[in-house]
Amino acid sequence: MSELKEISIAEFFEKNKHILGYTNPARALITVVKEAVDNSLDACEDAGILPDIFVRISNTGDNFRVVVEDNGPGIKKELVPRAFGKLLYGSRFHEIRQSRGQQGIGISAAVLYAQLTTGKPTVVTTKQIGAEKAYRVVLYIDTKRNEPIIESEGEEDWYMPHGTRVEFEIVGSYVKDRKQSVFEYLKETSVVNPHAKITFVDPEGTIYEFKRSSNEMPKPAKAIKPHPHGIELGKLMGMLKFTNSPTLRKFLKEEFVRVGDKIADEILAKAGFSGDEDPKKLGRDEAAKLIEAFKSVELLPPPVDCLSPIGEELLMRSLISEYSPEFVYAVTRRPKVYSGHPFLVEAAIAYGGEIKADKIILLRFANKIPLLYQQGGCALTKAVESINWKNYGLEQTKEELPYGNAVILVHLASTNIPYTSESKEAISPIPEIMDEIRLALQEVGRKLKEYLDRKERQEVKKKKEEVIAKILPLIAKKVCEVLEKDPVEVDRIVARIMGYLHVERIVSEKNGLKEVKIVVSNFTKAKREIRILETCSGEVEADNARISEGRFPTITWSLIVNPEEEVELRYRVKGELVNKTPIVEGIDTNMLSVASYNAR
Repeated sequence: MSELKEISIAEFFEKNKHILGYTNPARALITVVKEAVDNSLDACEDAGILPDIFVRISNTGDNFRVVVEDNGPGIKKELVPRAFGKLLYGSRFHEIRQSRGQQGIGISAAVLYAQLTTGKPTVVTTKQIGAEKAYRVVLYIDTKRNEPIIESEGEEDWYMPHGTRVEFEIVGSYVKDRKQSVFEYLKETSVVNPHAKITFVDPEGTIYEFKRSSNEMPKPAKAIKPHPHGIELGKLMGMLKFTNSPTLRKFLKEEFVRVGDKIADEILAKAGFSGDEDPKKLGRDEAAKLIEAFKSVELLPPPVDCLSPIGEELLMRSLISEYSPEFVYAVTRRPKVYSGHPFLVEAAIAYGGEIKADKIILLRFANKIPLLYQQGGCALTKAVESINWKNYGLEQTKEELPYGNAVILVHLASTNIPYTSESKEAISPIPEIMDEIRLALQEVGRKLKEYLDRKERQEVKKKKEEVIAKILPLIAKKVCEVLEKDPVEVDRIVARIMGYLHVERIVSEKNGLKEVKIVVSNFTKAKREIRILETCSGEVEADNARISEGRFPTITWSLIVNPEEEVELRYRVKGELVNKTPIVEGIDTNMLSVASYNAR
């Protein structure tokens, strides 16, 4: 038998860097940027700071230099070497709450990749809030021991009041105008992080700015304790061994969420324990009895304040900002649980406008991180493909992504994202998660269908109106000629036929004084709450209206007009009317008809 040797986690990933997403130079460059930006976003959010992140990629000839800088709270000097130079070292691994980083591998793996491909160290500069100087360290990773090697360190002046800057030199390949690119990653990151401002300078020196569309910080996710329904035997045995609780009853109440006195007594009774046992002395058989007792006891689901959703309003605002659609809708589902892990699903759809695509654009996110690769093997994609989008107005061939000028966004937030691999690019098809995604997609799909149906009805109505507007004046003219009557205005007649709200201004003038009558006729089938505004130059008198003084006085009426009701408004002005027709607020322009005449 050959000699057996122990290897460190760093040495393992040194030989298997593809597991972490470093499969080719183009993807490696994206992964390095991704890990650094994710760290920056988490640091800023934990400190309650609106993120302002700067990313620059420079071509050094043979390699690429990547700089990522943020305005976060900075890092304690003594923590920096291990945070960047030791794999599986982090603050969130043992916490149960939503966060981008979960394993303590990401940023140190980027340091390791830079070291492996160029032989050059990573430079970290960080400055804490209130500090006079920044701490700068140049480091490698000792892969044999999985420990940082500090090449140099010291304090220096830095223009940032606080924050962190990381600089790598790596072998990579920069691509643009592709789905899998640094630009696309940063663009998608800005969509689900509307509170962040990201500035990107590409290798050609072109500057892109993804502006923040909200100054509202996301709700912070709180850490919670494990839930009994999600615990596994080995995990429970470890908790029993290392607990500080003196009795089993206290252990259940102190180490788990949703376990109070009544639930603890019920679990103990079902497992056959008194509750006074020393947890540290319990073995595998006793732990197995507790697991079975957990399964048979009804418990409230875990609290959901450990999750931080983006929110429907911010999702819609981001999609409007990035894609300028004609229609957008978003939904945030209520939190659910799988295997004891809280999760929630958010979905959004944007349609038309400036969106130009053959197949729909699918944006996948997990804990606010864009998933650019492995789209075909991801549960989020499979859930989208499983929906019959023909029912919602989009073209689709079999079970695949639909066609159309649309963007579909799916975001999964959880305390434990079930990734298919350490590269964190695809989600496993957990049934509970798949069901929630489908329900969210069906809801946004229904809203899209309602919009498309309404749009189609409006287009048909518009064509009908255009035909009537062409024919009716000719008929009216002929009838008036035959009957030898004065010509009639047909706008009101068209409005009645089409079912519009019609606003008609009639102006008569005598000795420089204009008498104005506005007739509001509601030919729609619903009660309408509207405001009518008129702007004039000169002295104004109005009945039952509010007049704002100024160079051009504005008259405002607030009205409630019932179906088939007609309301008259009057005012007098010594001067001119500024607006050509009355301004009407509070009703869709597609349901409005406005006209202005001089009295005969």
